[in-house]
Amino acid sequence: MRQSAATLEAFYASRVGRAAAGLIARRVAALWQDCRGDSLLGIGYTLPLMSLWDAHTTISIAALPETIGAPNSLTMAPGRVVRAPEHRLPFADGSFNRILILHGLEEATNPQQLMREAWRLLAPEGRIIVAATNRRSLWSINEAQAFGHGRPWTRSQLIHFLTDSLFQVTASATAVHMPPLDWPVITGAAEIWERVGDIALPGIGGVVLTEAIKRLYAEPGGTAGAAVTQAVKAGRPEPGLPKCEAAPDGSPGLLKKPLTCAGLCAPLRQTKQERGLKE
Repeated sequence: MRQSAATLEAFYASRVGRAAAGLIARRVAALWQDCRGDSLLGIGYTLPLMSLWDAHTTISIAALPETIGAPNSLTMAPGRVVRAPEHRLPFADGSFNRILILHGLEEATNPQQLMREAWRLLAPEGRIIVAATNRRSLWSINEAQAFGHGRPWTRSQLIHFLTDSLFQVTASATAVHMPPLDWPVITGAAEIWERVGDIALPGIGGVVLTEAIKRLYAEPGGTAGAAVTQAVKAGRPEPGLPKCEAAPDGSPGLLKKPLTCAGLCAPLRQTKQERGLKE
């Protein structure tokens, strides 16, 4: 069963949720650098991160799946938060050049449809970041926290999935290396846990983040059609054998006389004449 918006809101209001949001935001900011003048769409539950770009983007909108309900309070203006089916969002093609997906892919009814919709809404050469629960982390097995629900992903699985969805992957990282415990000693040292995790265990962070670009044209020197390696001379086709009647004695041999329409129709005409004489 999918988590509700109220449940996710309560998680990000807790100490461990605030620490996790801060660590994810730091990774996203490192991947995207400057978003000045861009248009941003958040798909899933991205409300804890949308405030990062309010002062820089021309527009930022958070799209919540209609099945998760509405949060109890909004951190964004009401006109910039929409609720709609995740595979049919009310925006025109290519409306955004930045898309962030958080708490969207793991619990999506149809992940392929979700990514097709993201592809439709992303402008050419636009950038997308998909954040999903890391299958190899402790967060994926802790149902008491927000990242313990739905389908977790490994980094390689997410990269292959985005590639199959016609995106060109440019970067990948993990975040939230701290244990999924709401203890002050853990959340207060979230940055230390992150630095240690980057060095000692870089692949087991609680969240996998993968950035990709919507490319419409192949780059020079990229993949192309296979070249012809050897010329082959086409041979003459053999003439087809004519259709022939079966041998009178029932043998499988072929007669020299080809089968014609006259040969077929003559017995029929003769039968009609004989029938007329009898009548």
